[in-house]
Amino acid sequence: MISPLSAGWVGESSTFRRSSGAVHPDIFQLEGVPFIIGIMVPFTVCQSSSRYLEGALCPGEVKDGMEVLSCDAGSCCYIVNFRRKVVKKCPTLHQLQLPRETRFFSVPIKSNSKYLQYSHPHHFSFTKLNNCQPSRTVVVLKRDEHDNSRVSDETYSSYVLDGEEGVNNVTGRGKSVSNVLIPSLPDESNCDYVAPIRSSFWEWKPKLIVHYEKSGSENVHSPPLLFLPGFGVGSFHYEKQLKDLGHDFRAWAIDFLGQGMSLPCEDPTLGSNGGDKLESDRDNIIWGFGDETETWAEELVYSVDLWRDQVRYFIEEVIKEPVYLVGNSLGGFVAIYFAACHPQLVKGVTLLNATPFWGFFPNPVRYPRLSKLFPWAGTFPLPSIVRKLTEILWQKISDPRSIEQILDQVYVDHSTNVDKVFSRILETTQHPAAAASFASILFAPQGQLSFNEALSRCRMNNVPICLLYGKEDPWVKPIWGLQVKRQVPEAPYYEISPAGHCPHDEVPEVVNFLLRGWIQNLESQGSIALPLLDTPQSVDADFAWDLEFIREGSRKSTRVKFLMPKFSIWDRLISRFKFGFENRGSGTGSQ
Repeated sequence: MISPLSAGWVGESSTFRRSSGAVHPDIFQLEGVPFIIGIMVPFTVCQSSSRYLEGALCPGEVKDGMEVLSCDAGSCCYIVNFRRKVVKKCPTLHQLQLPRETRFFSVPIKSNSKYLQYSHPHHFSFTKLNNCQPSRTVVVLKRDEHDNSRVSDETYSSYVLDGEEGVNNVTGRGKSVSNVLIPSLPDESNCDYVAPIRSSFWEWKPKLIVHYEKSGSENVHSPPLLFLPGFGVGSFHYEKQLKDLGHDFRAWAIDFLGQGMSLPCEDPTLGSNGGDKLESDRDNIIWGFGDETETWAEELVYSVDLWRDQVRYFIEEVIKEPVYLVGNSLGGFVAIYFAACHPQLVKGVTLLNATPFWGFFPNPVRYPRLSKLFPWAGTFPLPSIVRKLTEILWQKISDPRSIEQILDQVYVDHSTNVDKVFSRILETTQHPAAAASFASILFAPQGQLSFNEALSRCRMNNVPICLLYGKEDPWVKPIWGLQVKRQVPEAPYYEISPAGHCPHDEVPEVVNFLLRGWIQNLESQGSIALPLLDTPQSVDADFAWDLEFIREGSRKSTRVKFLMPKFSIWDRLISRFKFGFENRGSGTGSQ
């Protein structure tokens, strides 16, 4: 594997060798021509005065769409466009005649010496054309006026920043890199590519029609992602993921039956009449409040077991291959529950503030005797007393003011635009089957496995798990995420702040960046590091970063704390041995 310098420049006092990983270059504009600064070669910085590229690519060799034009590039700077034509070649960066408005820096990726060395920063200006997605960490170095500055025994990646002078520093072992610039969401108004979203329906069973959205259909060789929504929302809540991640993956988001646009298209009961209507809606018939059940709805109950089966058949019949599951709140519970029951259909699970429990009544399969004490468990028709209770609760829950209050609680950053979320939730509450479906969900039995049992089974089956939790969630507080971490200690845990119950909608830039990096790590079998990490040494400590991104023309910042996966001593020894062996192998003849 090769780890190229991403749109960076070649230092004048470094030896370069092969490394691992991959980074996509950013495209910039110079006199109307797209170009890349620097020669795109693998490198590791070592303390040496020699200037040569060892074990790298040869002149004329094409790799990842780029042609290496010289191997004696230690003291030269090239500007190469994507047609592999040399636009400019200068002995040093000082001779490049570019306006000085913004700045960029070069940082080594790996080191097998005691110190890392990077050359003096130089200032250049360019206009960014598109936002290529890096597969490794984005790092900014604070400007240093002294050449041959050193960073003690740390590992970093490189990236080009189109912004102000360095806002960051690099600290020693066990410390955090303060600021990391991550890609923004694609913006259609700026002519960025936005993956188109297609809305579709899939009939699972007679009268049970599932709504789903899909993006990235053209990415036929990319792994599939399936997003599972929280309670009261639907696939629309993942619009920011589908538009962005659909650029790299095939992505689906579904509405659970009984929610969103997967509410029944017909009344599940017979005899619904005006006497059973809600007082606030006397002019409309409320579905599900009848006295008899339609044949197709005789065993219908909106439970986690139903949603687990819905996900199973959706994967088998629509996606037709194992998927990466991503679930928020209730969707996280269903994701881990499904993965525990059908691990062969799951490549990995990402939990976004997953609720650790669901349901109040015992499961009839697991507790047959106890469940008999509760004669009604969410089926149709609803008992008379449940109808009356539903009328009272639904008037409060479906009130627009209540919806506003709930959104105000779960979104910490009140500058987040939730108008579309609000309107879609309100639209769902006006469906004639919404009230009865809510009652069925409320009184449905628990799943056959608890959340902790599902986690244990996933760990036993080696299902990869990633934890992305908003720190300021008023419902699923950090203690719940930390409990999951303790139960699955090898799972990477990213704590995001400020972020509430729906981090994927509140800080989608951060969630998309972390999710994309985690999947790349799994797909590469570990040759690409976890997002924000670059070497096995980092398992010794926890880190925190301020992730910066541009939204609507303004720079925003979100703190991300990473809790390291915990491994056994044996795992650590194997990891150290492999890493040391790779370094010795790549270092042969370079000293």
